Amino acid sequence: MSATTTAPSATTADAPPVGGRRQALFTLVLGAFVAVGPLTIDMYLPALPTITADLGTTSATIQLTLTGTLVGLALGQLVLGPLSDALGRRRPLLAGTALYVVASLLVLVAPGVGVLGVLRVLQGVGSAAGAVIAMAVVRDLLTGRAAATMLSRLFLVLGAAPVLAPTIGGEVLRFTSWRGIFLLLAVYGVLLLAVGAVVLRETLPVERRSSDGVRGTLRTYRGLLRDRVYVGLVLVAGLTMAGLFSYVSGSSFVFQREFGLDEQQFGLLFGAGAFWLIAATQLNPVALRRWSSAQILVAGIVAGTVAGAVLLVLATTGTGGLPGVVVPLWAVLFACGLALPNAPALALSRHGEAAGSAAALLGAVQFGVGASVAPLVGVLGNDAAAMGTVVVGALLVAIAVLITVVRPWQLTETEEQPSPAA
Repeated sequence: MSATTTAPSATTADAPPVGGRRQALFTLVLGAFVAVGPLTIDMYLPALPTITADLGTTSATIQLTLTGTLVGLALGQLVLGPLSDALGRRRPLLAGTALYVVASLLVLVAPGVGVLGVLRVLQGVGSAAGAVIAMAVVRDLLTGRAAATMLSRLFLVLGAAPVLAPTIGGEVLRFTSWRGIFLLLAVYGVLLLAVGAVVLRETLPVERRSSDGVRGTLRTYRGLLRDRVYVGLVLVAGLTMAGLFSYVSGSSFVFQREFGLDEQQFGLLFGAGAFWLIAATQLNPVALRRWSSAQILVAGIVAGTVAGAVLLVLATTGTGGLPGVVVPLWAVLFACGLALPNAPALALSRHGEAAGSAAALLGAVQFGVGASVAPLVGVLGNDAAAMGTVVVGALLVAIAVLITVVRPWQLTETEEQPSPAA
């Protein structure tokens, strides 16, 4: 077992890193780093049709720039998670953010969609630093209820950032071109570098850092992949994310081209939809008082599939116009909001001795599956029917994995924490 699996020392885990206003500032800074990924994914969505015309390409091709971001997020988490276990948290976090700033600035002079796609991959890698290392910092410093409270605040940021991002992007487009959105993201990254360098201290002592190197990391991943239930839950989480990113990648074309909304109207409607995702994630703790995580996960996946089927039927037949698309989409988002917290919770609860690597692999698969499935919306025509087709397809496969691999009816409280993976 590597050094990173050792529990935090009492002096570190029993007390919060700071108190009072400083603790609030610490939480705010961590949340700001976590928000980089959602802002990078969603802020430019209102501009996708404009970018398509400006770079002289197709909508399906321009959607690959979103795929590139998701691929970068996946690869970045796989690399930066173990790297932070070996080098400490602070240096990889700041280095990843610096890479993010450079990539964002280079977008300002990107001559074509190919270069833009590469830079979006680099943006994804850089933003992965905030996603995975912020969670590791919380694990370094806190345990039990204190850790759960801090993580709930960070997950709220993950829910709120997608709500705000398209609205901000739509407003930015009132005053500048789509490249101005990336300038704003670069400025945000510079501010994070400055504040993070001052506020965030190193939270992983040298004696607790991993010295196993690449072989140790691969051995841990191999052990995780031998756990059938963990792998199944990770796939379910990834397929649920794929359904969500089908909406993210296709919504700007559906609402702006198919239904004639402008960039600002799209931003507001996208934010309204994300409200239902956030509402479900906040309802989840209440639901857990009565039902198990496995029960809520199954209910969310099944409900999302049914809502997606309604969306597909209404979109294919042209019934209901814009409300006929929006209402079932909101139901899909609500259902995904119930499923998304519980699949990772069940998966990670099985491997507390390798929580960092388990979280990195989980995040990589979530964004990797999302990246591979989301472009299908563009291939199928970038309309509401295409979106419904991909949502239903992804969630149907998730149901199949639940039944054949996870077998949630067999999960008990004790079975959620098996022997070590490695």
